[in-house]
Amino acid sequence: MDEYLERPQARIAYSSTLAAADRTLVVAHSLATSRRWEDEAGVFDWSPVADAGQRLVRIDSRGHGESSGGATDEQYRWPALAEDLVAVTRAVSPTDPVDALGESTGCGVLLHAVLAAPDRFRRLVLVIPPTTGAARAEQAELYRGAAELIDLRGPEAWQRLVTAAAPPEILQRGGWTRPSWIPIRDELVPSVLRGAAGSAFPEDDALRTIVQPTLVLAWGTDASHPVSSAEHLAALLPAATLEVASTPDEVRGWGRRAAAFLQG
Repeated sequence: MDEYLERPQARIAYSSTLAAADRTLVVAHSLATSRRWEDEAGVFDWSPVADAGQRLVRIDSRGHGESSGGATDEQYRWPALAEDLVAVTRAVSPTDPVDALGESTGCGVLLHAVLAAPDRFRRLVLVIPPTTGAARAEQAELYRGAAELIDLRGPEAWQRLVTAAAPPEILQRGGWTRPSWIPIRDELVPSVLRGAAGSAFPEDDALRTIVQPTLVLAWGTDASHPVSSAEHLAALLPAATLEVASTPDEVRGWGRRAAAFLQG
């Protein structure tokens, strides 16, 4: 059953298991996905965390899935989304710090959240971190171009491009297919994309201050989530462990790997 948290200009939807568990994992998904989208895609399965006795909380990010949002770019930038994430941690675990997992865009959101409220977080899992540096600047231009395309021709034009794009090789080998729908209301898509374009990881010096034990999970053959980004974060975060999957079965095992890491 969905629960909701009222936030400025938004209502954030989330679901949880095992309300009486001793520890909680909060999951932040990637850009242009949602809880239901991920269930249909079937790539990420964090249920082993719940099977291990930990409460599993999954959020629909602002403007995605069952969460609402306004049509302004600023509220979809990573520091603003991080404020939503911190608010959810306080709602689901008012006194104790939580574990947190970020996927793609969710990695950036999570790192900003940890810097904003470090006492709220115990252990971190960063899954397929997105681009950094010059590659990030190129990605931002693609997002801005997509927003302009939507302004001119409507969201269907961008959706056709997304649907036609080939998924990463490791996903093709694993037999996964991308759902053909985008879980963002049409009128919000340009703002969401421009918010993503205006986002980046925290500065390196700030990342060096994050002391929480961190597991970084990456895969190869994906220009939008290059191994170099994962290596960059693992080198900066003082207590990070990097693992790179080269086969679909390794990706399928990430839920068990995260569960084992979070038992620490």
